[in-house]
Amino acid sequence: MRNQPTWRIPVGLLALLFALTAYGLVIARYVPEVIGGWPALAQTLVYIVLGLAWLVPMGGFLKWMETGRWR
Repeated sequence: MRNQPTWRIPVGLLALLFALTAYGLVIARYVPEVIGGWPALAQTLVYIVLGLAWLVPMGGFLKWMETGRWR
């Protein structure tokens, strides 16, 4: 456990905020055009998958924020 804060935590939080905002804007801009004519259940499943997809790289990113290593 570290005793002093590191620069990675505030930088990581800002990067996370920026990345999630950009991801959300891209999804909101382009996905409705592609799946707009699909049945509601299919659209729901796509949005659930896309809503959870950003969690995939989160583990490595949080490890980097805490330890400085990706693995």
